[in-house]
Parts: sequence; C-alpha cells; structure tokens
Amino acid sequence: MSATAVPEKAPDDSSKLKTFLSILRKFVGVADIASVRFSLPAQLLEPRPNLEYWHYLDRPETFASIGKSDDELGRMLEVLRFWFTKDLKYIKGKPCKPYNSTLGEFFRCSWEVDDNIPEEANLPGINPASNGSSTVTDGDDKVKVCYLTEQTSHHPPVSAFYIDCPERGVSARGFDQISAKFTGTSIRVSPGQHNLGIFVNIEKRDNEEYQLTHPDAHLGGILRGALSITVADTCYVTCPKTGLKAILQYMEEGWIGRTQNKMEGVIFRYSADKDTVTRMKDVPEKDIVARITGSWHGKIYFTPAGSKDSTLLIDITPLFPVTKELPPAEEQLSNESLKFWSEVTDAIVAKQFSQATKLKQDIEERQRQRATERTEKGTEWSPRFFTGAVTPLGKPELTEEGQKALEGIRADKFALTESTVKGA
Repeated sequence: MSATAVPEKAPDDSSKLKTFLSILRKFVGVADIASVRFSLPAQLLEPRPNLEYWHYLDRPETFASIGKSDDELGRMLEVLRFWFTKDLKYIKGKPCKPYNSTLGEFFRCSWEVDDNIPEEANLPGINPASNGSSTVTDGDDKVKVCYLTEQTSHHPPVSAFYIDCPERGVSARGFDQISAKFTGTSIRVSPGQHNLGIFVNIEKRDNEEYQLTHPDAHLGGILRGALSITVADTCYVTCPKTGLKAILQYMEEGWIGRTQNKMEGVIFRYSADKDTVTRMKDVPEKDIVARITGSWHGKIYFTPAGSKDSTLLIDITPLFPVTKELPPAEEQLSNESLKFWSEVTDAIVAKQFSQATKLKQDIEERQRQRATERTEKGTEWSPRFFTGAVTPLGKPELTEEGQKALEGIRADKFALTESTVKGA
C-alpha cells in the first residue's frame, strides 16, 4: 500500500446492509449460496480469516472440564455445558462475514485455562453420584486446549478441525461445512452434507464418544438493518457407550414481542442400534433421566427425573469469548490464516477498501489459476494436516504432520516448514 494513500470513507452499517442485500438478491432461489462462494467487496467484510473466526471454543474451560464427573449423566451435562458456550460470538456480538478460506490455508492456536472452572462462569460441579467430586485430576493449576484447522476442500468448501486437551484426555474433531439459502428476508444456514457435527472423545472414560449435531439457524434482521442469529430447530447429542441421548429443541417464537431465545430438552436412555426417536414428545417417560430448560442467551437449568428441583447448568449472561494464544508472527507460515490475509486485513483496517478488494481478488485469481493447473496436469490436491479432504466421513484424522503440528502447539514450538504443495 502506498504511504501517501488517503483513507476512504468507511460505509456505515446501513449502507453496508443495503449493498449486502442488493448482492444477496441475485441468489434468491439458488439452492446453496455457500457453495457458490461469491466474492464480497472488502468494505463489507470483517477483517478476519474464516478459519480464525469459526471455531467452537469461545469458552475453552467448558471443553477442558468434560469428563470430570464420575457419573454418566454428569458427563452428558458437561458436554451440554460446552455446547451452550461454544458460539458466544453470535450471542455477545453481531454476525459478520469473514474472508472465504482458501484451499490449503490453516490456522492454529491454544488457550490456557484454569484447572477448576472459574467461579464467575457459574459452572457448578455436576456429579449426582458423588456430590461433585471427581477421580479425574491432573494436578496442574492450568491446562492447555489446542486447536488446529485446515481448509481441505474448495468445492464444496470444507474445513477439518481437531481440538485437544491432553491433560484431560479430551479431544474433538469434525468437518465444518455450511449450506445457505437466501429466502428474501433472511438466510437459512444448515450443516452441509459432510458436516455430521462435533465428535467429542473422553479418553479417560474408556473413550466415550459424543456426537453433537448442528441445528439450522437463520441470519435475520437484514431488512431492518440489525443482523441477528436465531435458532428454531432440533439438535441431538448421542453417546452409544453410555446409552444416553439428548434432544435439544430451540423454540420458534412469534414476531410480536421480545425474543426470549427459549430452549428445552430431555436426556434419556436409548439403544444406539435401534434409535428412531427424534422428537421430545416421543421419548417414553420411563427412559427420561433429566430435563433441560432455559434460554440459550441466559440461564439454562437441568432437573433430574423424579425431582422437582432445578439446578443451574450454565449462565451465559456474564460470559464472553476468551482471547486466543497465537504462534509468534515470525513463526507463522505463508498459508497460515493471519499471515496469508495480513495485507488485506491491513488495508481494511486502514480503510483502503479499493486496495483491499484488489488484494483479495488477486488471491482469488491465484487460487483459480492453481486449480486450473492441477486439472491440466491431472494432479489431485491433498491436505497437509488431515488424511482426506472430506473423509473419513464426519471424523477427520490427523496425518503425521498434523500430529506434529498439534504437538508443537502443546509445547509452544511452532516451527514448521513451508508446504511443498499449496492450494493458494
């Protein structure tokens, strides 16, 4: 960027939304606008890479606490507690459009969290069998939560991620892919065909695995100039090993009055090989072990079966996303998200929107050229840190380099060599 460049006038929110809406109108009737990957001008973008923005660790201490309870119900509740805090960015802040990820781009970071969940988080010990005690301990004041993600496919746009808390023996993995449709008044966002949810594994509990599926969400408020996320759908958390399943129902509310963001749910015993129950009303009363009620923007309670006393599971009200710990800038690779997009980010922050748009278009053109070159040569691109672009289905596995990268995050040793095969 030229040192003499004059900052352009930044568009206000109203102007941004009008421009955004005019672009979206072109996609009315398109089955999946997310797969189209349309390019927005820089002034409409949040100056953040998608891989850095899109993760499930806004409160990483709730992830680190999974598996502490000696009780099966307690561990399911710990998983739900993580679920309700994973996307605070949409509750505490306004939705935004980050940069589209490019093939081969990756992001890594970590968090150090207290061994005991902080009092201000209002996260009670949940172990009905032993009054909150636990046999899973590590003896450290702090534990580390590590995160690695890579854009593994461009068509369709898919990224793989891996989360690890080695001291706790808790990990999670999955593919991120969304499908989006513009209805004319809102955008409906659904999980894509390769996004089967988040798979959480608790090594110290005989490798219990929990599958957490994503509900559909709506990006509304486009016409009135105040973007917001609403959810009116059902999602599921299942653990075949314990035989426990949770159904969470996000409530659709009328257009008159203030949105309450209510949700309710049940935790019940099920048979993994004979699982046909998808609605709360179809769960036999005798199988219910607990009920969930509350607001996913506020307080959520659980009530064990046979009890009239509700216990606070989580209070979202005082919680905000936690800051990430990043690799030093000098140790980040050229296709690492923050460095890869740094020139675009600098231009947007400096309000040089024309320059930012040009830099962004240059990146997109290079990606198209490399895709054409691979097609002409008959070569197939492969991820660096994960074994397949969209496989194994729902549960990506780390390559040897992926394992090394994760170990480097754990040890704060971030040195990696530049990849010989780059997607962008």
